[in-house]
Amino acid sequence: MMLKIPAVLSPGQVAQVRGLIESAEGWVDGLATAGWQGAPVKRNHQMDEQAPAARAAQRIILAALETNPTFISAALPHAVYPPMFNRYGAGQTFGAHVDGAVRLNPQTGAQMRTDVSATLFLNDPDDYDGGELQVIDTFATHGVKLAAGDLVLYPATSLHQVTPVTRGVRLASFFWVQSMIRDDARRELAFDLDSAIQRLSRTGGDDAARTALVGCYHNLLRMWAQT
Repeated sequence: MMLKIPAVLSPGQVAQVRGLIESAEGWVDGLATAGWQGAPVKRNHQMDEQAPAARAAQRIILAALETNPTFISAALPHAVYPPMFNRYGAGQTFGAHVDGAVRLNPQTGAQMRTDVSATLFLNDPDDYDGGELQVIDTFATHGVKLAAGDLVLYPATSLHQVTPVTRGVRLASFFWVQSMIRDDARRELAFDLDSAIQRLSRTGGDDAARTALVGCYHNLLRMWAQT
């Protein structure tokens, strides 16, 4: 499931994050964190995960995610990798790759499985040309280039790439989620069911039917959730 979530960060929060990272020291060649698969096709810069500016910006994003009901419903997070930050200037790109299956949290040393990949855009599409996130599945190539503060979620099993930037600079945060439901199809079904329940609540649908669906939702979580 690919899902675009608007306004995860408010304009004020975007300005805070950008103010922290744009002028900070700690930007390194993206190859510093590239695996054997990514190294030949990765051309960007990343902020050192342990840099003070990165840690402060992470806290802003994590606080926003914790209070975003769509993110919680879609990702069903068991663990969230501390958000990272990348920058693509003219000529930089990240060719087609699949994200690694397991990562170590740099702050705790704990292992986590990467079920869901996330990109949070930190500047607007008019600020740069190119730099489109493309997620490639069996049926199509899905291009994503969102407004500052918007988030896209997609299965971490997906082949994806960032096309070359030809003008300006693309700024984004990226991270992964270990979901309580590791299977994407089951996670999408749970999200669709939860979305329908919320719609029934907003529109004053049949209360007994809504209650029954809530029970179904939680019973599915009991069957599928891994904690």
